Amino acid sequence: MAKVSTKKNIALVLSSGGARGLAHIGVIDEITERGYTITSIAGSSMGAFVGGLYASGNIDKFREWVINLDKLKIFNLIDFTLSSQGFIRGERVFEKMRKLKIIPEIDIENLPIRYIAVAADIINNKEVAFDKGNLYKAIRASISIPNVFTPIEYDGGILVDGGVLNPMPINKVLRSNNDLLIAVDLNSLVSYQKPSLPKKIEPEAIHSAKVTKLIKKWDELFSSHHYEKIEKPTDPKLKLGYFDILTRSIQLMQSKLTEQTIETYPPDVLVSISKYSCSVFEFYKGEEMIAYGREACKMAMDKAGL
Repeated sequence: MAKVSTKKNIALVLSSGGARGLAHIGVIDEITERGYTITSIAGSSMGAFVGGLYASGNIDKFREWVINLDKLKIFNLIDFTLSSQGFIRGERVFEKMRKLKIIPEIDIENLPIRYIAVAADIINNKEVAFDKGNLYKAIRASISIPNVFTPIEYDGGILVDGGVLNPMPINKVLRSNNDLLIAVDLNSLVSYQKPSLPKKIEPEAIHSAKVTKLIKKWDELFSSHHYEKIEKPTDPKLKLGYFDILTRSIQLMQSKLTEQTIETYPPDVLVSISKYSCSVFEFYKGEEMIAYGREACKMAMDKAGL
């Protein structure tokens, strides 16, 4: 039987992984409901986003908003662009969250929890760790997925998604002598078991032909069945599109980088979130991913005797 720890402070590391990052919310729920105190957070990409919202006290506002998103609402939040740097500007969704006061105007050094967001500078070939300055700017830089969200100019460089160099920034989290290190891996190769959710009666959606076509196109481009494990990779009917190749390449890179990080800096608890659970873009699966994150964290903490 695992030894039960008496340490109650948690240093939390939240990895990159797109919409799977909604599972971070469930992880935080499980940790705090067990009576532990999160005293520091380091995050990359969606990990930086969710970590920043929790550190600023706005995670519940975001939860309430995101669990009510559907494919059509997400489409309306996407500001497509013809820029060669990315096909989504990313400002519309952030502006919406600003109006809803989900992302506050606050400097990182004024947060009640120690916080670091990681981005990658592709001009100067280095990591950039934001431990001070405007929270919004730090988050926006950290989530700039290459060729998807337009990158951010910063201090003579160009910043993209922190997951490019450090998807699991264990080496950046600020620790004290009396804490436990919990890391959440959104790119794990474990199998996915969908959590049990209460049945909801959804109102029947009536869409125009144009909207129906848009939703169909969304499914063709972004849905998770494109990113599930391929059992027969030599199948002649298998066709990988642009986003399939882009997403699979990024996930493979992040999985390998994460493995190396965990070997170098082994956490006290590792919460494994299957990369097959959700695609990078399926933000309409909020309720499912939050429940999955809670279940995965419960399993990991129980195993560790916490």
